[in-house]
Amino acid sequence: MTEPSKVIHVRNVGHEISENDLLQLFQPFGVITKLVMLRAKNQALLQMQDVPSAINALQYYTDVQPTIRGRNVYVQFSSHQELTTMDQNTQGRGEEPNRILLITIHHMQYPITVDVLHQVFSPHGFVEKMVTFQKSAGFQALIQYQSRQSAVQARTSLQGRNIYDGCCQLDIQFSNLDELQVNYNNDSSRDFTNPNLPSEQKARSSQPSYGDVVGYPQMPNAAAIAAAFGGGLPPGISGTNDRCTILVSNLNPDRIDEDKLFNLFSLYGNIVRIKLLRNKPDHALVQMGDGFQAELAVHFLKGAMLFGKRLEVNFSKHPNITQGSDTHEYMHSNLNRFNRNAAKNYRYCCSPTKMIHLSTLPQVITEDEIVSLVEEHGTVVNTKLFEMNGKKQALVLFETEEEATEALVCKHATSLAGSIVRISFSQLQSIRENQ
Repeated sequence: MTEPSKVIHVRNVGHEISENDLLQLFQPFGVITKLVMLRAKNQALLQMQDVPSAINALQYYTDVQPTIRGRNVYVQFSSHQELTTMDQNTQGRGEEPNRILLITIHHMQYPITVDVLHQVFSPHGFVEKMVTFQKSAGFQALIQYQSRQSAVQARTSLQGRNIYDGCCQLDIQFSNLDELQVNYNNDSSRDFTNPNLPSEQKARSSQPSYGDVVGYPQMPNAAAIAAAFGGGLPPGISGTNDRCTILVSNLNPDRIDEDKLFNLFSLYGNIVRIKLLRNKPDHALVQMGDGFQAELAVHFLKGAMLFGKRLEVNFSKHPNITQGSDTHEYMHSNLNRFNRNAAKNYRYCCSPTKMIHLSTLPQVITEDEIVSLVEEHGTVVNTKLFEMNGKKQALVLFETEEEATEALVCKHATSLAGSIVRISFSQLQSIRENQ
């Protein structure tokens, strides 16, 4: 086995396969800095920005056969650790200006949508298309201008700038792509030249979109994760799992649905999609944003009680859930909890408790209204309404963990007096008056 390198060697690259085809195969795993097509040998050499990106790509394609235009291609680490600039100049773009920009956003503390990016980038020229996606390097976007001159001007003006004061810093490079493919007009992608595109996928598609990259297994950054947990991972968590899909069984088929599963599993990470198995009504598949989030969910939810059943939660043999009419898509849901303040959310991960914490409540609300919202799910032992940073929040203590879990899965993300209520488990054991 060749030692890991940021250069990937691709074989069986037929004449019908273009540079763009190869770029789209590897773009989900990181920034591609160089590409050399070896046409005479039906091969290609492709250099990622760093070795971890190349490792992620090859780990993924160990389990999933990469195919381009119906042809299987074969990938391995190259014996080269670096592609020379001389080779690069004959084929790839490198720093050559292009009308498509690849944007990476660092220190992201607020959600970034297509509309936010359009507001930032449109003063520099007509933006034709835009695609955003999340991957291990962080939140990224591809922005296509009508002219190369506009892209150059935008990069010159905006490189290193913050979208918001003190955060959401722009890191801008020229993309290697010639044309962006946009299938939907929504918060994550937009074709400004074609306002008639649908807002979401209606039927199964065999062609992955840029947005699907959330679903690729990602080896998490152990140091960053440990920092989120205050220096060390919780007991029993390895931080090295790379399986993203979870099999949940022993569900109560009469009371469960995809949204209730989303409300529960989204406590541990972003949800890509969920599928209830029609031939096994008490089984479901849940695809998490990465392997670490899946490990948290399996660890903390194994054996949890819900709707009179003790859940069995294990890793699935399937690397991901295929999109289809029987799957529910959550990748672009603004209800995903880990789009911002991910480190803070990781710290709150725990097994179900008897206490739930309610936030984003209406400013004018009473404890009686809180009780009315959740009392159908069990015996409420105690409640406390309080204010933190000018925002109303509440604690509700139930008699059992199962009652608290039911209240959370049924009432998280419901509307109360015009506010969408957010519910999570609290690790507090009791409610004290001075809390």
